Amino acid sequence: MLKKVLIANRGEIALRIHRACHEMGIKTVAIHSTADEDAMHVRLADESVCVGPPASVDSYLNMPAILTAAEITGADGIHPGYGFLSENARFAEIVEEHGIAFIGPSADHIRTMGDKITAKDTVKALGIPVVPGSDGGITDDEEAFRVVKEIGLPVIIKASSGGGGRGMKIVREESELSSALTACRKESKAAFGDDAVYIEKFLLKPRHIEFQLIGDKHGNCIHLGERDCSLQRRHQKVLEEAPSPVIDDETRERMGGIISKAMANLGYAGAGTIEFLYEDGEFYFIEMNTRVQVEHPVTEMITGIDIVREQIRVASGEKLSYTQDMVRFFGHAIECRINAEHPFTFVPNPGTVTQYHPPGGLNVRCDSAVYAGYKIPPYYDSMIAKLIVSGYTREGCLLRLKRSLGEYVIDGVTTTIPLHMALMENEDFQSGDYDIHWLEKFLENKVE
Repeated sequence: MLKKVLIANRGEIALRIHRACHEMGIKTVAIHSTADEDAMHVRLADESVCVGPPASVDSYLNMPAILTAAEITGADGIHPGYGFLSENARFAEIVEEHGIAFIGPSADHIRTMGDKITAKDTVKALGIPVVPGSDGGITDDEEAFRVVKEIGLPVIIKASSGGGGRGMKIVREESELSSALTACRKESKAAFGDDAVYIEKFLLKPRHIEFQLIGDKHGNCIHLGERDCSLQRRHQKVLEEAPSPVIDDETRERMGGIISKAMANLGYAGAGTIEFLYEDGEFYFIEMNTRVQVEHPVTEMITGIDIVREQIRVASGEKLSYTQDMVRFFGHAIECRINAEHPFTFVPNPGTVTQYHPPGGLNVRCDSAVYAGYKIPPYYDSMIAKLIVSGYTREGCLLRLKRSLGEYVIDGVTTTIPLHMALMENEDFQSGDYDIHWLEKFLENKVE
């Protein structure tokens, strides 16, 4: 088992990893920028190292500084969390080359799944259903028109190296295709340094369904069921729940079996999430995230399995603590992402938190690194907390979540709590009748 883990991240996920390590008897090293010297994970870690100034490129993305911090503190493992370097194959390689365990999958698997075209080809060969579209990258307009003729409009053009909603264009009319291709290539080149794009059929009313899996280095891979992440704004998730209101036990078992078998055949070791669009009873692969997800707590709440702990065990060379027949699902869980933003325009609002009081009670969990007096820096993602609540039924979960949101006090900055409270009152959300386009339409009537 690892003895000391350097946490190459910040905020709530850094604190989440620290807690898992300490519960396993593992010491922690926190890295931080100069803007985060008073962060909670820095205060609680056994050791801390400043790796640079506020800008991410000079600190949390500074590979030499992070590796130096690991070397000088004697860390034998590095957990990248999510974001930053978590899906950087070269970083994973360098960490391993230095004799330090990378708490994540192999660099080869990160690289394969990080390229959307290669990932699609890989999972298709493994028997996982994919969205109809181009077989590979689109090199010219003529090829694009041929693909569109085969699969029909509307289509979506995506950056091969994309993520976070960048490098995407929806085309509803054939006359828009050429200009959309050009714009998507330019955006992809600027954001990712790669102008390769591909085309997929654009589904009109899909749900965003993702399956959580964990594999080890002994050929074992299990799934922990699905999450519904359909409430999105500009391809960014706002709220997640598990299980999905539209997936039954038979479908869960069938798809989970396909996915876990495919990833075992691939030799995948670590936590990962395979994301699908789901429409009319059919699943279509869109991407795989080779890291722990922001929304992993809803899965933990309905399975009782500590995903971060399993990540650390796998990186230490241990077998998974669970076999598939040991995984049980109970109740319903929902996670609200709480950002320091205007609740309906999403304009960021960094500043000092003057009062902070999280809700409590049975089956209420708050993942946050915020405290009264904490200064939210303007340099990073604006998510400051995650409120996760579970209940015996979805209805009971919603009632508990509504109560918990009403108790949550975060003063001094504007947050998105009012948005989540508005969602609790909406009949479509209460019934589970929504798709990935629903929130955008909901927000059109809420902007002040």
